[in-house]
Amino acid sequence: MSNHPSRRKPPRVGDNPLFRRTLIGIVLVIGFFMVLAPLVIIAVEAFAKGWQVYRDTIIHPDTLHAVGLTVLAALIAVPLNTAFGIAAAWAITKFDFWGKRFLLVVIEIPFSVSPIVAGVAYLFVYGLQGLFGPLLDAWDIKILFAIPGIIIASMFVTASFVARELIPLMQAQGRDLEEAATSLGASGFRTFLSVTLPNVKWALLYGVILCNARVMGEFGAVSVVSGNIRGQTNTLPLHIELLYHDYQAAGAFASASILALLAVFTIIAKVLLERQGAGRVRKTANPAEKTS
Repeated sequence: MSNHPSRRKPPRVGDNPLFRRTLIGIVLVIGFFMVLAPLVIIAVEAFAKGWQVYRDTIIHPDTLHAVGLTVLAALIAVPLNTAFGIAAAWAITKFDFWGKRFLLVVIEIPFSVSPIVAGVAYLFVYGLQGLFGPLLDAWDIKILFAIPGIIIASMFVTASFVARELIPLMQAQGRDLEEAATSLGASGFRTFLSVTLPNVKWALLYGVILCNARVMGEFGAVSVVSGNIRGQTNTLPLHIELLYHDYQAAGAFASASILALLAVFTIIAKVLLERQGAGRVRKTANPAEKTS
């Protein structure tokens, strides 16, 4: 029996049942009105005038073109930003070089700058009165108010997603495995494919999913550089705004339901990837637990 009197642990924040239930209730209420309620309203209003109106809106040529342009932007921007994110994360976490901190700052810029500000900046770079405008006009190359401008703006706002998912994980993993593989004679590319990539694949897929969702839902930067030309340079978010301003609320909600479905699929994919990643961690941890 110990001579020292037993010491009670100080209560943690939230141990009080009333406080805990109140806090959970507030979070649920805010989550419902801020997140769930808008999705429910989109689903209800999309079919408010019946299935026929919904179907006619979805198969309308302008809507199909907007969907196709959005998908095209994603098919180009996501792979390029994935390659950039992998290269940036690999360089920052595996090598020491001058300008490393500057590269970290560059990666954070898209999260710090408003997308609309970025779109306006592109006007001063690629516009007719911009830095490269006269040269592009002389060669009859059109960047702004065309598909290239939409892709560039989409790439800017999503340039950080993959890198931000990979850098913390690769920093935590260190360089030991790569250095061991190199000492055994593996080339840099072989080391990346056999050692680095398998260890970060879940974070990489997660970053790609977030990047894709943001590309398809981007509005601010694209609205500035696209010109909002109906049936030509309107992506799906711009098409939704156009329908709403034309007092076609049912059509706007019908088009918005496509993006809402994308959000739902993104959440499902996120949950599945988190479960896969957690399951992989448990499987690799079990052998160590058995030997300990």
